[in-house]
Formats: sequence, structure tokens, C-alpha cells
Amino acid sequence: MTNQFIFEILSEEIPARMQVKAAGDFKRAFEDKLAAAGLSFSSVETHITPRRLVACIHGIAPSTVATQEERRGPKVNAPEAALAGFLKSTGLTQDQLVEKDGYWYALIETTATATADILPNLCREIIRELSWPKSMRWYGAPQSWVRPVRGIMAVLNGQTLSFDVPEFGLTSTNTTSGHRFLSSGTFIVTDFSQYKAELLVRKVILNHQERQDSILKSLVEQGQAKGFILEQDDKLLEEVAGLSEFPQPILGTIDESFMHLPKGVLATSMRVHQKYFIFTDKAGLVASIFGLVANTIPSDDGVTMLRGYERVLKARLSDAKFFYEHDLKVALRDHLPRLDSIIFHSKLGTLGQRVQRLIKLVESSHAKRAAELCKSDLVTAMVGEFPELQGYMGGVYAVAQGQALDVGQAIEQHYQPAGPHDVCPSTPVAIELALAEKLDTLVGFFAIGEIPTGSKDPYALRRAALGILRLIRENNLIDLSLLPKISRAFGLYMDQGISIAAEFSPQQVFDFILERLSHALRAEGLRHDTIAAVISSSNCGDNICAIVERISALNTYLCSDAGVSLRATFKRAHGILPKEGTFVVHANLFNEAVESKLHHELMTVSNQCQGYLERHDYANLMQVLANLKDPIDAFFDLKINDDNPEVRQNRLALLAMMIEQTSIIADFSKLEG
Repeated sequence: MTNQFIFEILSEEIPARMQVKAAGDFKRAFEDKLAAAGLSFSSVETHITPRRLVACIHGIAPSTVATQEERRGPKVNAPEAALAGFLKSTGLTQDQLVEKDGYWYALIETTATATADILPNLCREIIRELSWPKSMRWYGAPQSWVRPVRGIMAVLNGQTLSFDVPEFGLTSTNTTSGHRFLSSGTFIVTDFSQYKAELLVRKVILNHQERQDSILKSLVEQGQAKGFILEQDDKLLEEVAGLSEFPQPILGTIDESFMHLPKGVLATSMRVHQKYFIFTDKAGLVASIFGLVANTIPSDDGVTMLRGYERVLKARLSDAKFFYEHDLKVALRDHLPRLDSIIFHSKLGTLGQRVQRLIKLVESSHAKRAAELCKSDLVTAMVGEFPELQGYMGGVYAVAQGQALDVGQAIEQHYQPAGPHDVCPSTPVAIELALAEKLDTLVGFFAIGEIPTGSKDPYALRRAALGILRLIRENNLIDLSLLPKISRAFGLYMDQGISIAAEFSPQQVFDFILERLSHALRAEGLRHDTIAAVISSSNCGDNICAIVERISALNTYLCSDAGVSLRATFKRAHGILPKEGTFVVHANLFNEAVESKLHHELMTVSNQCQGYLERHDYANLMQVLANLKDPIDAFFDLKINDDNPEVRQNRLALLAMMIEQTSIIADFSKLEG
């Protein structure tokens, strides 16, 4: 195929977790470099497997385009320094310039450059600049890379594009190889379709998504044949697709002696440590089989291979079984004294102190019991071996030792939500404890001056704030006032004698949470100025659900005719009104009916809006605002700056009153347009 460039870097196995991002970076690098070089192309297609990073440039031009540009320079009588600078920027001498209309002009010409002459340096630049989380060096290659590179293939329009790659001590060719174990020898590449087809014959599926689809289809079918359901795990699927160029899914068996272990223990042992897939029965219980992906076609239907995989899993689960049965013999409460010797943070005391704060920060009796026990699993044998299970094991042990189910759920879920895609607690006790845990974290680190700056957030305080917002919003905690909770958390640190930064105040934490809320609402499509108008209002309050509802209602209102009119009117009034001065409305100075009408409607705003805000009745609140449209429009038909100074001052006072009353709802000065 003509007008096509294929570039392949063949290496040792690239870590699976780095592959998808690398393919994206590779694509962007080619797009940017080609554009910068002036080479046109139709599209860039990239692929990655465990052993190769590939780019195919479709529709690549045979050369750059020759250009002519007439560039105007300084005036003929300009200082010599200006002329010297112009000459330097153009690369010309003065005798090559043309004088016209009193200015110097330069004719800049670029000749066409063949694509074959551009690509070698371009490819070498991409190799040098491609970033990996970790890289290594090997003998004979001065350039470090993710893994040792064994071959470079470069084919332009069906022909070898041969060039040295000193970074790896290699020279590019038009040949490559297939699967490391399932094929042998090399083959010549002529075009991309032939390249992909030949790789498939040689047991390499080039497309990462196709490998994922192949694995998923096979595992689902094999599980269904045994009456079980594959538990979907997209993250694991993506990872194992990066472990094999020709994935071969097979099923193994879990020894029945381990099937009494909690699902989370089995899942962690299989998913996290062994990269095995979990199956469940129709009741949602873990099935006694697991799925794995081999990198070769087993010669005996996988019998020998499975024996090894099952032996490794048995050893892992034997340890888990021992830890589980050992931990069950010790009550969670008996672990509490050990927490007093474990430092939570050098400036924030021990885990034991943290538990005492959490107990006092929650209110219900079940939440207090959950708070008392929620950190005990950190010193159990199971969590010591499997840190991923903290929280989960505490919940399992609590219920097994006779605690109420909602107590166990709260302990299990008190770290959640740990991210935007994590499950959010939804039962009252779990919500209460999860909220307390995140507030204690935020307040503590803010109190010692550990506030996130820029991209640095070592204690994940932004995540904690977003977790608080999700807990409140997804559970519609409409009656929750946040500032008293923050102040209470602050007081508990003070009660324990923990040193607090002099400049700290609970309002700082609340403002930080509001900042996170602003980002979240903008991502949901609400206008940034509407968000700022409500949050900046002196009447904003500390009820997150109410703030969100008010922003949403105002956002809708401002899109209506009445809203557009009021926004324009406010801007006009704000521009007319002097920045300083005291304004008092005197009804006896009204000499037009529209003044009385506007004053009446503004008094209505004053009398009704506060009540609507307290009841979160935003529909009626916005209607009160809408009722201002006609009287304000009529008022502006008057001459505001009346010749009579008393009338003029009184009309300005009405404008001041309008600004003051509307500020009950939002700070309209923050609105744009």
C-alpha cells in the first residue's frame, strides 16, 4: 500500500499497566511531530502488545510542500538593531531584502523535503522523548527505555526505510517476528494489512481491544458451560490482555477446603495476587472455579499447566485461611490497646486517639460501636498480609463475632467512597461513620497546615472532600449542616491537646469543600458564574444539598426571559450606583406609581425569600425573583438621575435596595453577561 509508514519497536515484555497509556502517547507524539515537520497525513493508528509498540501513518505525503512567504520587516530608516534582529530571524543578509513602501521585505522560501529524509530523525526523537513510569538500561544501548529493545522495523510505502537508531544500537529493517513461543523466524513486512494478517498467523493479536474481547468471550462461554457466571472485572481484563500476545483463557479449580473464606479474601488472593478471574453461582456466591490467561497453547489441554497454577493458588489461600481462622479467635475490641501505640500522624496522635475522636463525632449508638471497632482490623494477621482488605475484614470479623449487621457494614464501608467510581455507603450507620472519618481527616491535616497546593495532595484531602460531597448528595442529606460538624471535629482535636496552626479555622475546611463542589458542578454542566454567585452569597449557608438545589434553580431561572432581564438590570443598576454612600428609601418621596410598585415587590422579596430559603422552596423563590422583572423594567423608564437631588437619591436608594434584596439569593455581581 502506498502513502503508508509502519514503525515497530520490538522489545522484551512491557509491563501491562503501562501499555494502554504508552500507545496513546505514541499516537500523540507522531501526530505532533508530523504536523511540526509540515508532513500531511490522514491518520495515525497505534497498537501495543506485551512485546511491541507499533504506529501506522496512513495517507502520509511523499514530501513537505515548498512554500514562499513575504515577511515585512522594520522601516527603512529604523535603527540598525531592529534591522539586525529581522535579518537574524529570517536568516538572510541585507542585500537579499527588498525595499517597498518604506519597509524592508524578506522573501522566505522553503524547499520541499522528502518524507524519507524526515522520518528517521522524527522516529529517533519520539524514541528519546517517550516517557515511561520506569525505564532500564542494557548492554549496547546508551538510551534507557522501558525494556530492552530487540528490533526496529520501518517500512515506507512498501519499502524498507533503513536508518540507524544509535539509542538502541540497532538499524531499522523491514522484518519482524511473531509470538515468542508459538512461532519461529522472521517475516518481511510490505503493508499494514499484510503485517497484521501475518502476525495473526504467527499467533499475535495486534489489537489490544481484540485481545480483551477474545479473553472475555472465552471465559464467559467456559463458565456458562459449568453453570457459573463470570464476575466482570474491566481493570483485570485490560491488564491480562497486556500479558499475552495470543491469550489462551482456561479454567482451574479451587480446593473445597477454602470455599468458606469470605468473598473478599478469595477475590483478593485471586485477582490482586494471581491475576485470576472470579466466577459466581446464581446466588452470587463465589464458585469453586477460577479463570486464568495463559501465554501459550497448552499441549495437554492445560492439565499440567493448571496443576501448577492451582498449586500456587492453594499456597496463597492456605495462608489466608490460617490468618482468617486465627483472627476470628481474637475479639476486635481486644485489639484496641494496640492502636494506642500506632502513630496516625506525628502531629495528629495515635490511631487510638483517632478512634476516640470518631466515637464522639458520630451520634447513634450503632455508629459509636462501629467507630470504636473500625480500625481494629489494621492489627489483624489478615490485613497485615493483605492490606487491600482493611475495612472489609473489620466488617467481616465484627459480624462473625456477634455485632449487628449495620455495624459490620459501617466498618466495612467507612473508607468509602475512595474515588469517583467507588461505591458510596447508603445505610444510616455507614453514612454516619464514613462522613466522620473523612471530616476527621480533613480537619486534622488542615489544622496542622498540611493543605493541598497545586498538584500536591499527599494525604488525598481532595478525595476526602469529594467523598464527603458524594455521601451528602447521593444520600440526599438535606438536613445536614456541615459547619457544626467541622467545628465539632476541630474541638475534638483541641480536647486531646493536639497543637493547631494559629491561622486555622473551621471555615477553611468548609471553603475547601465548597471549592471541590464547584469543580464537580461545573463538570455536571452548570454555569461557573451561577455557581460562584450562590457560593459567594452571604446567605449561602452550610447545607450542601440546599446549595446545590439553589444553584440548579438559579441556573434554570437565568435561562428564562425573566432571568436574562434581571441579570441585565442588575448589571445596569450596579453600574449606576455609587460605590460608596448610605442609601435609605423614603416612600414619601415617590412621585411615580412605578416607584411604589418596585418598592412593594422588593419588600416582598425581603419578607418571603428568607422563609423560602429555610424551607428549600426554590420554585417559589425564583418566582419571587421573576415578579421583579416588570416593575424593574418600568422603573428604568424613569430618569434615575432626576434633576431633583432628593428624588435622585431616593431612586438610587431603590437600586441599592434591589441589589441588597437579591443578594439574599445570590451575589449577582458574579454573573457574566
